[in-house]
Amino acid sequence: MRAPLALLLATALPALAGGRLPATGGVTQLEGAAGGGLAPWALIAGYGTADEVGGNAFYTRVQSQGFRLESAGAAIGLFDRVELSFARQRFDLGDTVPGQAIRQEVVGAKWRVYGDAVVDQDRPWPQLAIGLMHKRNRDFDLVPRLVGARRGSDVELYLAATKVWLDGLAGRSTLLNGTLRYTRANQLGILGFGGDKSDARQLRFEGSAALFLTDRLIVGAEWRQKPDNLSAFKEDGFGDAFVAWVPNKRLALTLAHTELGNIADKDGQRGPYLSLKADF
Repeated sequence: MRAPLALLLATALPALAGGRLPATGGVTQLEGAAGGGLAPWALIAGYGTADEVGGNAFYTRVQSQGFRLESAGAAIGLFDRVELSFARQRFDLGDTVPGQAIRQEVVGAKWRVYGDAVVDQDRPWPQLAIGLMHKRNRDFDLVPRLVGARRGSDVELYLAATKVWLDGLAGRSTLLNGTLRYTRANQLGILGFGGDKSDARQLRFEGSAALFLTDRLIVGAEWRQKPDNLSAFKEDGFGDAFVAWVPNKRLALTLAHTELGNIADKDGQRGPYLSLKADF
């Protein structure tokens, strides 16, 4: 995989980040944004403070009984205010279409518009960020068009709200996040966008909860609603339960069990999730 522009820029910049607390950049979401595995958070990628630049590179693999999704890319955080990200996804179609895969590219941007999830401990309001993702399905004619998808590329908008309580549940640091995404993506865009049932964008909720067992070990769960636009295949929400290990500000490893529901012609899909993130 060719190095995306964000990675080249980040490695060339001298003001490497490091001022924020460990894990306050989240892990990396499937589409490249800082957050949980499934949902983008209002946190900005990297550990940069208001006068620093930081970022990360990541690789994620999700394996179910019938399919495999791999996602890799990078993000750069500018002065704890703006995030730019890139991800390239490959979805192996297994025995549904033997020997074939669908590829997708996601370019993202996020802007922190209010608050600080960690610093504002004396305020009830969360950190807020607005973001967008431009998705391009590179194999739209392979399967998505055939099953009724209307388009091969689209833009999604989202609003994320994230709050961290340093003295939260059982005296441990606790994180809650809620994200509203305006989308018409079928299976994240892997099966294109819009369909015969609906071609309109819809608001969908994504939620995350995490508990710091120690400064380096985090457990949590997520849920992501998704549109159901195609008559050919029913689409369910995604869920996961995860554990993340953050030994230092340079590395994060996330393991999860995912519940994926119906995907294409296979029901009850579930399986392991592995993600590795390197910060710089």
